[in-house]
Amino acid sequence: MTLFAILRHGPTAWSTEGRLQGRRNLPLSAEGRRRVAAWHLPAELAGCAWQVSPLRRAGETAALLGISDAVAESALIEMDWGEWEGQRLADLRASVPGLAAMEAAGLDFRPPGGESPREVQARLRPLLARIVQDGAPVAAVAHKGVIRALFALATGWDMRAKPPQRLAEDVVHLFEIDRTGTPAVCRLNLPIA
Repeated sequence: MTLFAILRHGPTAWSTEGRLQGRRNLPLSAEGRRRVAAWHLPAELAGCAWQVSPLRRAGETAALLGISDAVAESALIEMDWGEWEGQRLADLRASVPGLAAMEAAGLDFRPPGGESPREVQARLRPLLARIVQDGAPVAAVAHKGVIRALFALATGWDMRAKPPQRLAEDVVHLFEIDRTGTPAVCRLNLPIA
């Protein structure tokens, strides 16, 4: 089993406002930079190679954590929200007819012009296989959509209902990847704040 640890980037202005960020290349907010500067990485991550989403908010988070050698990994980019990027989900639920039925598709929910969680899982699988093949522990700074897709892959959660365990913010999630590239939950919500 190979360790794969993942944490979400710090807050941006849009995440604070509840807006769907997707592929928008937003920086951390002043509050986000302050919060990340107070984070302390747990001992379990010592010796990990670091990877980051290519989006600015992930790279800034890594830099604030003192991680200078993180490698940008395209598989870690946030889920594409297509036409809905910049919108608030609550507003969309009030204005888009049939959105509840769309959301009921779980892993196959795809916003117009965007990407489904199942497609996020599909791009994560080769990354997980490479990590196992290399055999060294990896830690990553990524996004909520990526973490949820990974969690669903590890637990069999179909995203049609609430997750079987709460995924908190300002934490690290630890997974173990078996020789087939399949992740399993090791430990969720390890505090860093």
